[in-house]
Amino acid sequence: MKKLIGFLFLLFITCSAFAQKQEGGIVQFTGIVHNADSTGAIVPYVSIVNGTNKNQVNISNYMGYFSFPAHERDTIRFSCVGYASVTVVIPSNVPSKSYTLQVMLKPQIINLPVFKVFPWATTEEFRKDFITMKVADDDLEIARKNLSRSSILGLQRTLPRDGSEMNGFQDFHNSVVNSHSITNPLLNPFNWGSLIREISEGDKARNPDTN
Repeated sequence: MKKLIGFLFLLFITCSAFAQKQEGGIVQFTGIVHNADSTGAIVPYVSIVNGTNKNQVNISNYMGYFSFPAHERDTIRFSCVGYASVTVVIPSNVPSKSYTLQVMLKPQIINLPVFKVFPWATTEEFRKDFITMKVADDDLEIARKNLSRSSILGLQRTLPRDGSEMNGFQDFHNSVVNSHSITNPLLNPFNWGSLIREISEGDKARNPDTN
């Protein structure tokens, strides 16, 4: 029994030492992600996955900066939408337990296949909608409708008048008011005697034999 316990303890120590050797020491992994095709351009919010350490995920900030603890010989994958993924392996025996790297991501253009949207389920539906479709008016038809009598009268009733139109309307109003203030002299019975006398005097002036 004691031999079995000693063997298990020795096996545990051996596995721990082997795991520590495989895992490596802890280092502070720091860096900035840049665009490989543009000098100085940063790539923000890059997904950083540590495939060795249970796929632990980190994200770079808006300036492309990242910093997190990792182990020596860890495999780190950098990925971002529109860029090709880059895999980095942290080297062994890192001095001062700090590893700094400038990661370069290359833009990746993916051409998607053409997708055509057909809004009608059947040909009969398309034919029905095409027959009942209302064609928009062209420029000539729009101008003809805008210059029609009904359209102009409607604009005249709704649109306000400008200064020149108001002056003309005021002159017309004044003339109408003044015309109403002038009465017809024939409507006054007292003026009939003066009218008859003027007519008689005019006849006498034209016929000198009556004197």
